[in-house]
Amino acid sequence: MKELINKIKSVITLSGEAEKYVREIGTVVTYKKGTVLIREGRIAEKTFFVLNGCLRSYCSDKDGKEYTLQFAIRDWWISDFMSIYNNQKASLAVECIIDSTVVEFNAKTLANIFTLFPEFEAFQRRNLERHVVSLHRRILNQLQLPAAERYDLFTKQYPDVDQFVPNYHIASFLGITQQSLSRIRSERIKK
Repeated sequence: MKELINKIKSVITLSGEAEKYVREIGTVVTYKKGTVLIREGRIAEKTFFVLNGCLRSYCSDKDGKEYTLQFAIRDWWISDFMSIYNNQKASLAVECIIDSTVVEFNAKTLANIFTLFPEFEAFQRRNLERHVVSLHRRILNQLQLPAAERYDLFTKQYPDVDQFVPNYHIASFLGITQQSLSRIRSERIKK
Protein backbone atom coordinates (compact mmCIF):
# COMPACT_ATOMS: atom_id res chain seq x y z
CA MET A 1 0.00 0.00 0.00
CA LYS A 2 2.93 2.30 0.75
CA GLU A 3 3.91 2.35 -2.96
CA LEU A 4 0.44 3.53 -3.96
CA ILE A 5 0.38 6.21 -1.26
CA ASN A 6 3.80 7.44 -2.41
CA LYS A 7 2.62 7.52 -6.04
CA ILE A 8 -0.42 9.58 -5.06
CA LYS A 9 1.74 11.93 -3.00
CA SER A 10 4.04 12.45 -6.01
CA VAL A 11 1.07 14.02 -7.84
CA ILE A 12 -1.06 15.67 -5.14
CA THR A 13 -0.85 16.77 -1.53
CA LEU A 14 -2.52 14.01 0.43
CA SER A 15 -4.17 14.81 3.75
CA GLY A 16 -3.99 12.31 6.59
CA GLU A 17 -7.73 11.79 6.32
CA ALA A 18 -7.53 11.06 2.60
CA GLU A 19 -4.62 8.65 3.10
CA LYS A 20 -6.61 6.85 5.81
CA TYR A 21 -9.57 6.53 3.43
CA VAL A 22 -7.41 5.03 0.66
CA ARG A 23 -6.00 2.52 3.13
CA GLU A 24 -9.53 1.64 4.33
CA ILE A 25 -11.02 1.02 0.88
CA GLY A 26 -8.01 -0.70 -0.69
CA THR A 27 -7.02 -4.27 0.07
CA VAL A 28 -3.56 -5.67 -0.61
CA VAL A 29 -4.01 -9.10 -2.17
CA THR A 30 -1.53 -11.59 -3.62
CA TYR A 31 -2.81 -13.70 -6.49
CA LYS A 32 -1.24 -16.79 -8.03
CA LYS A 33 -0.15 -17.02 -11.63
CA GLY A 34 -3.14 -17.75 -13.87
CA THR A 35 -5.75 -16.20 -11.58
CA VAL A 36 -8.41 -14.41 -13.61
CA LEU A 37 -9.48 -11.22 -11.82
CA ILE A 38 -12.03 -10.04 -14.38
CA ARG A 39 -13.87 -12.30 -16.80
CA GLU A 40 -15.25 -11.34 -20.19
CA GLY A 41 -19.03 -11.13 -20.18
CA ARG A 42 -19.36 -10.21 -16.50
CA ILE A 43 -19.68 -6.75 -14.99
CA ALA A 44 -16.26 -5.56 -13.80
CA GLU A 45 -16.53 -4.29 -10.25
CA LYS A 46 -12.89 -3.93 -9.29
CA THR A 47 -9.81 -2.04 -10.33
CA PHE A 48 -6.26 -2.99 -9.44
CA PHE A 49 -3.03 -1.13 -8.72
CA VAL A 50 -0.02 -3.40 -9.25
CA LEU A 51 2.52 -3.51 -6.42
CA ASN A 52 4.56 -6.29 -8.01
CA GLY A 53 4.12 -8.97 -10.62
CA CYS A 54 2.51 -8.70 -14.03
CA LEU A 55 -1.10 -8.78 -15.15
CA ARG A 56 -2.55 -8.56 -18.62
CA SER A 57 -5.88 -7.54 -20.08
CA TYR A 58 -7.07 -9.34 -23.18
CA CYS A 59 -10.10 -10.12 -25.28
CA SER A 60 -11.00 -13.20 -27.28
CA ASP A 61 -12.55 -13.47 -30.71
CA LYS A 62 -15.39 -15.85 -31.61
CA ASP A 63 -12.87 -18.61 -32.32
CA GLY A 64 -11.23 -18.23 -28.91
CA LYS A 65 -8.07 -16.52 -30.16
CA GLU A 66 -6.77 -14.10 -27.52
CA TYR A 67 -5.55 -10.55 -28.15
CA THR A 68 -3.52 -8.91 -25.41
CA LEU A 69 -4.39 -5.25 -24.98
CA GLN A 70 -2.26 -4.28 -21.98
CA PHE A 71 0.36 -5.55 -19.60
CA ALA A 72 0.34 -4.01 -16.13
CA ILE A 73 3.55 -4.06 -14.13
CA ARG A 74 4.60 -2.29 -10.93
CA ASP A 75 2.82 1.07 -10.37
CA TRP A 76 0.26 0.51 -13.16
CA TRP A 77 -3.53 0.36 -12.93
CA ILE A 78 -5.57 -2.27 -14.73
CA SER A 79 -9.26 -3.13 -15.12
CA ASP A 80 -11.95 -3.12 -17.78
CA PHE A 81 -12.74 0.57 -17.54
CA MET A 82 -15.40 0.43 -20.26
CA SER A 83 -17.32 -2.05 -18.14
CA ILE A 84 -16.92 0.02 -14.99
CA TYR A 85 -17.75 3.44 -16.44
CA ASN A 86 -20.54 2.27 -18.76
CA ASN A 87 -21.95 -0.36 -16.37
CA GLN A 88 -21.80 -2.98 -19.09
CA LYS A 89 -20.46 -6.50 -19.36
CA ALA A 90 -16.69 -6.72 -19.54
CA SER A 91 -15.22 -6.98 -23.01
CA LEU A 92 -11.82 -7.75 -21.48
CA ALA A 93 -10.45 -10.33 -19.10
CA VAL A 94 -7.67 -9.53 -16.64
CA GLU A 95 -5.34 -12.28 -15.46
CA CYS A 96 -2.11 -12.65 -13.51
CA ILE A 97 0.79 -13.69 -15.73
CA ILE A 98 2.93 -14.43 -12.67
CA ASP A 99 2.24 -14.37 -8.94
CA SER A 100 1.24 -10.75 -8.36
CA THR A 101 0.45 -8.44 -5.46
CA VAL A 102 -2.11 -5.71 -6.09
CA VAL A 103 -4.10 -3.13 -4.21
CA GLU A 104 -7.68 -4.06 -5.04
CA PHE A 105 -10.48 -1.51 -4.99
CA ASN A 106 -14.20 -1.76 -5.49
CA ALA A 107 -14.61 0.64 -8.41
CA LYS A 108 -17.79 2.30 -7.07
CA THR A 109 -16.26 2.83 -3.64
CA LEU A 110 -13.14 4.25 -5.24
CA ALA A 111 -15.27 6.64 -7.31
CA ASN A 112 -16.63 8.14 -4.06
CA ILE A 113 -13.17 9.45 -3.28
CA PHE A 114 -13.67 12.36 -5.68
CA THR A 115 -16.67 13.62 -3.71
CA LEU A 116 -15.03 13.16 -0.34
CA PHE A 117 -11.58 14.40 -1.37
CA PRO A 118 -11.76 16.60 -4.49
CA GLU A 119 -7.95 16.79 -4.64
CA PHE A 120 -8.03 13.27 -6.10
CA GLU A 121 -9.45 14.71 -9.33
CA ALA A 122 -5.93 15.85 -10.29
CA PHE A 123 -4.50 12.41 -9.57
CA GLN A 124 -7.20 10.68 -11.60
CA ARG A 125 -6.82 13.15 -14.45
CA ARG A 126 -3.09 12.37 -14.57
CA ASN A 127 -3.81 8.64 -14.64
CA LEU A 128 -6.37 9.03 -17.42
CA GLU A 129 -4.04 11.23 -19.44
CA ARG A 130 -1.26 8.65 -19.14
CA HIS A 131 -3.66 5.87 -20.09
CA VAL A 132 -5.04 7.70 -23.14
CA VAL A 133 -1.56 8.66 -24.34
CA SER A 134 -0.39 5.07 -23.91
CA LEU A 135 -3.33 3.71 -25.91
CA HIS A 136 -2.92 6.29 -28.69
CA ARG A 137 0.79 5.56 -28.88
CA ARG A 138 0.07 1.85 -29.07
CA ILE A 139 -2.50 2.29 -31.86
CA LEU A 140 -0.18 4.52 -33.88
CA ASN A 141 2.73 2.14 -33.39
CA GLN A 142 0.60 -0.79 -34.57
CA LEU A 143 -0.36 1.16 -37.68
CA GLN A 144 2.94 2.82 -38.52
CA LEU A 145 5.88 0.80 -37.25
CA PRO A 146 7.36 -2.46 -38.46
CA ALA A 147 7.19 -5.39 -36.04
CA ALA A 148 10.88 -5.16 -35.07
CA GLU A 149 10.50 -1.54 -33.98
CA ARG A 150 7.35 -2.38 -32.02
CA TYR A 151 9.30 -5.12 -30.24
CA ASP A 152 12.12 -2.71 -29.39
CA LEU A 153 9.61 -0.25 -27.92
CA PHE A 154 7.96 -3.09 -26.00
CA THR A 155 11.25 -4.10 -24.37
CA LYS A 156 11.87 -0.48 -23.34
CA GLN A 157 8.38 0.02 -21.95
CA TYR A 158 8.27 -3.36 -20.21
CA PRO A 159 11.88 -4.17 -19.24
CA ASP A 160 12.44 -7.82 -18.30
CA VAL A 161 8.80 -8.76 -18.94
CA ASP A 162 9.91 -11.08 -21.73
CA GLN A 163 11.68 -13.15 -19.04
CA PHE A 164 8.39 -14.37 -17.56
CA VAL A 165 5.62 -13.62 -20.06
CA PRO A 166 4.91 -16.41 -22.55
CA ASN A 167 5.88 -15.64 -26.14
CA TYR A 168 2.31 -16.02 -27.40
CA HIS A 169 1.14 -13.19 -25.10
CA ILE A 170 3.92 -10.89 -26.30
CA ALA A 171 3.29 -11.79 -29.95
CA SER A 172 -0.43 -11.15 -29.43
CA PHE A 173 0.31 -7.74 -27.87
CA LEU A 174 2.60 -6.83 -30.79
CA GLY A 175 0.13 -8.08 -33.41
CA ILE A 176 2.55 -10.65 -34.85
CA THR A 177 2.95 -14.42 -34.91
CA GLN A 178 5.14 -16.29 -32.46
CA GLN A 179 7.40 -17.22 -35.38
CA SER A 180 7.90 -13.54 -36.24
CA LEU A 181 8.69 -12.79 -32.61
CA SER A 182 11.30 -15.58 -32.55
CA ARG A 183 12.86 -14.25 -35.76
CA ILE A 184 13.04 -10.70 -34.36
CA ARG A 185 14.64 -11.94 -31.15
CA SER A 186 17.18 -14.01 -33.11
CA GLU A 187 18.11 -10.94 -35.15
CA ARG A 188 18.55 -8.91 -31.94
CA ILE A 189 20.87 -11.56 -30.48
CA LYS A 190 23.04 -11.54 -33.61
CA LYS A 191 23.58 -7.77 -33.36
